Amino acid sequence: MYVVLGASGNIGSAVIDALRASGEKVIAVVHSAQKAAAIKQGGVEPVIADVADTGQLRSILQKGRRAFLLNPPGDIKGDTNAEELKTARSITAALEGSGLEKLVVASTYGALDGAGIGDLSVLYEFERLVKATGIPAAINRGAYYFTNLDMLLQPAKETGRLLTPFPADIKIPMVSPRDLGEAAVARLKSPIDDIGIDHVEGPERYSFTDVAKAFSARLGRPVTAETIPRERFEEYYLGLGFSWAAARCYAKMAEVTIDTGFEMPTRRHWGRTTLDQHLEALQENQ
Repeated sequence: MYVVLGASGNIGSAVIDALRASGEKVIAVVHSAQKAAAIKQGGVEPVIADVADTGQLRSILQKGRRAFLLNPPGDIKGDTNAEELKTARSITAALEGSGLEKLVVASTYGALDGAGIGDLSVLYEFERLVKATGIPAAINRGAYYFTNLDMLLQPAKETGRLLTPFPADIKIPMVSPRDLGEAAVARLKSPIDDIGIDHVEGPERYSFTDVAKAFSARLGRPVTAETIPRERFEEYYLGLGFSWAAARCYAKMAEVTIDTGFEMPTRRHWGRTTLDQHLEALQENQ
């Protein structure tokens, strides 16, 4: 039996689909009855739970043999850093006494020790806390999600501009959440000694100039990538609906990522989905 956190999200749903397709039994942890109803089929048992409730989550994990752990994103209208650290600590505390034999953890490229650096520092702490449990853990650090681009398509259609904190011509590792889900399942089902950090990215890297060209082809109008000056990073995120606290974290995360560059890891899992394929599916579903 597998336990999957974040089962209704982009990555978690891909994990569920791959496990269901191979005939595995799954406990799918979701946060609403509506989400539960949507995935209750084919050997999948949805369970409504709050991952911030350590005791409740531990009782669910005790029913499984292996688990996929995803720390849910915080609400961008609040303090994302504080909220995500709270859930990371609750999830890892729930692992004590769970009896699980192996874990697969969703993390991020560039995860590093620090504070207030968005996913980079939160997920590094998540990794550290998971390792401290002593349960064998496979950590998959995912590249920049294609789904991060989804909210930028409509503004690009309206204005012909693609705004980004990143230098327009720098090549960035990107990946489809579906490929991240499939990579997670591969490690969920692999031997217990398949542990440690792997990196997961798509078949090629893209600059935002490349993304603008792909948007242009899809939208049938010219789209130009424009780099936001560093002093306007917080303003940019505020304009997307982020709180001041969240905007500061995301601005700092962008700054650190730009300054440290994108690593070329030796252990990589290559996804199959291209940017064009992702955009095609996005338009079909709109």
